[in-house]
Amino acid sequence: MKNHVFGERLIELRTKNKLSQRDLADDTSIPQSSIAHWERRRQEPDLDKLITIADFFDVTTDYLLGRTDTY
Repeated sequence: MKNHVFGERLIELRTKNKLSQRDLADDTSIPQSSIAHWERRRQEPDLDKLITIADFFDVTTDYLLGRTDTY
């Protein structure tokens, strides 16, 4: 089952922090193509990358996955 919330939350956090996909890729060492696929809901991140994104934006993985609306 695809999690559509993750892509939406990633776009929200990235744009709120005025980051391009390239900026986020450079800051996290995650390929820009992966970020693009996640935002288009074509793929989902593996656990390590999910944690990397959560740590980078200082939010919980539950927030990224839509399990809570609290950061």
